[in-house]
Amino acid sequence: MSAHSSTPMTTWRGLTAILIVGILALAALPYVLSTYYLGLVVEMMIFALFAMSLDLLIGYTGMASLGHAAYFGVAAYATGLLALRLGWDVWLALPAGLLVAALTATLFGLLALRTRGTYFLMITLALSQVAWGIAFGWRSLTGGDDGLPNVPRPDLTPHWSLTDDTTFYYFVLILAGIGTLLLIRIVSSPFGYALRGIRESETRMSALGYNVWRYRLAAFVLSAIFAGLAGCLYVYYTRFVSPDYLQVVRSAEVLLMVILGGAGTLIGPAIGAALIVLLENMISAYTERWLVVLGVIYILVALFAPRGIVGFVRERHAKRAEP
Repeated sequence: MSAHSSTPMTTWRGLTAILIVGILALAALPYVLSTYYLGLVVEMMIFALFAMSLDLLIGYTGMASLGHAAYFGVAAYATGLLALRLGWDVWLALPAGLLVAALTATLFGLLALRTRGTYFLMITLALSQVAWGIAFGWRSLTGGDDGLPNVPRPDLTPHWSLTDDTTFYYFVLILAGIGTLLLIRIVSSPFGYALRGIRESETRMSALGYNVWRYRLAAFVLSAIFAGLAGCLYVYYTRFVSPDYLQVVRSAEVLLMVILGGAGTLIGPAIGAALIVLLENMISAYTERWLVVLGVIYILVALFAPRGIVGFVRERHAKRAEP
């Protein structure tokens, strides 16, 4: 087996081993943490999945989006509406939310993927604002700026209810773990390596016979599905959904998570998400100017760790390994 062919398998095994160890550690937390801190870990897992979904676009395909909250939000709204208005259980409402996110991404992708670079960044922002405008203005359906409160957490089975905090924690852990495992498999597959090639040189990949537009669209829709899964879990976590889920601030926040942790690594955005959620909960107890803190964090990362935390650690390790 050549070195090139063994690389994806090595990456897959290494990342999977890290994931399994992480899941086992997280599985023990309900026995040692209070309800408040357990809820904080749930939020970290949800936003870690959200950040990794964006990393599939930015880190592996080279498409920087400022509208990723659109898929997080539309999936949350679909799940919340179906659970609240029609009484659908989680096995129907959650897949419906993922479907809505995928359909929205397909529509937006057909428009956004005609552009590149800064234009792509701006059109994703504009499309996300369209989704926000619909959620804000369609009061009879979405509740407008009041949102939809009291979204019920359904029963998984007659004996397992998501209203129990520990049960809900394990529910999120399992789905976030499956989502992460699928993302690892995607980026470690030939498809994932084709995305890397497109990131480095679209012209070269086209010359090699790859349909670059189709690969970009597939990555766009896949990233939206995982963002939608995070949105579905978040609406069950908060039991509430509002237009804030689709705001540009939400997109900027998840973008910062990816940049802070290190794009193109998956584990980096997950770390970045955990840190941002932790900082947000800590600092919001003392000040409401959280956006100022986000700006300061972004500046510090850009100055001192432009490749993120994971990139910074790797560079330090490489320098120490030099003779």
